[in-house]
Amino acid sequence: MSDQNRTPDRDGFRSRWGFKLACVGSAVGMGNIWLFPTRMSRYGAAFLIPYILFVILIASTGVIGEMAFGRAAGGGPITAFGTAAEQRTGRRAWGEALGLIPVAGSLAMAIGYSVVVGWLLKYAVGAFTGAVMANRGVEGFDAFFGATASAWGNTLWQTLAMLITLAIMIFGIGGGIEKANKVMMPLFFLLFLGLAVYISTLSGAADGYRYLFVLDPRELLDLEIWVYALGQAFFSLSIAGNGTLIYGSYLAKTEDIPASARTVAFFDSAAALLAALVIIPAMATAGQQLDKSGPGLMFIFLPNLFQNMPGGRIIMAVFFAAALFAGLTSLINLFEAPTATIQEKFHLGRTPAVCIIGAVGLGVGLSIQGIVSGWMDVCSIYACPVGALLAAVMFFWVCRREYCLEQVSLARARPLGGWFYPLAKYGFCGITVFVLIVGAVLGGIG
Repeated sequence: MSDQNRTPDRDGFRSRWGFKLACVGSAVGMGNIWLFPTRMSRYGAAFLIPYILFVILIASTGVIGEMAFGRAAGGGPITAFGTAAEQRTGRRAWGEALGLIPVAGSLAMAIGYSVVVGWLLKYAVGAFTGAVMANRGVEGFDAFFGATASAWGNTLWQTLAMLITLAIMIFGIGGGIEKANKVMMPLFFLLFLGLAVYISTLSGAADGYRYLFVLDPRELLDLEIWVYALGQAFFSLSIAGNGTLIYGSYLAKTEDIPASARTVAFFDSAAALLAALVIIPAMATAGQQLDKSGPGLMFIFLPNLFQNMPGGRIIMAVFFAAALFAGLTSLINLFEAPTATIQEKFHLGRTPAVCIIGAVGLGVGLSIQGIVSGWMDVCSIYACPVGALLAAVMFFWVCRREYCLEQVSLARARPLGGWFYPLAKYGFCGITVFVLIVGAVLGGIG
């Protein structure tokens, strides 16, 4: 990847695929693994069609917008929002103040996510050593997870997970984040693909496939399916005015952003489908219906299911190793926006900025272990859509139309069509408002 037009003292991605894999890593997370399969189990093939449509819509507007906004400004949300404000009014201060909102949202999400990644590390190690498999029945796994998720019950593993995350981040964008994603994302897909192939050989898996892919067109008339498909697509693509925007700021001017957005959307959706192809047929082999989501599915019901399958210990180890990779890449992305903000505002080096954010993240994260579920609910219902809405408004409404179109079409053989700007300005912004309002009313839709 060319370094043309990049600020000399600012790090960046060193290859096109390094950037794409980092963005895929930021998007692929627990929503793909513990929520998408549950939605598919509840609604069947009828969920898949609106989900794909919404992924295409959001990737073609919001993802492109955040990547281009970050690259154009050459900085995180504070710098980008300040640039937009200056373009409109000649003053940066009010835009930079608004930029603090998605940065704070990213830090809050990262703090909550660090607790979950601590759980994943404990289970991944325990799956290899046999500590997880030593439990018996749903009650045993429930007790094991209860002790893990209690206040101060996961301190060691959460601390280790944070140290791994911070160590990767200290090496910078090209030397740390890019290299880590180049290893962890391919391994994630290979491990889940291997699990999917293995489970396809088990008796009863075919029932799960029929449920996944046999469509009753009448079910598409159910408005609830469309609402939850929108929520799943929105949150899965990591649109929150922070992570995608900050990764875009490290991108060279010579890269085709719409092409990158398509790649991210494709692999994020592929990860969700792979998770469904593992979990739903696995439940079918045991004659069970998947009706649980969230931590209960991943840390209680699936381990109990794997324990009773042929080769269960190996399946469990592979599953949690893959989930750990997904968790770490997402956590790195969430911590990057506040880290970059510290660097930009206080002119600190990479290592001290990472250490400051890491100390805050670890201190608060250890303190909320017992209430992390409520913490994450608030972040997902309010912080993510508010951040996405602010970024969309600043880029598509505050910035000049010509500026937006120039930035999204850089390095393309042909500019984006006339459909892009009105669809992004009105369609995507409308979606973010809808997600925020409906999510608040329903207590979350993603």
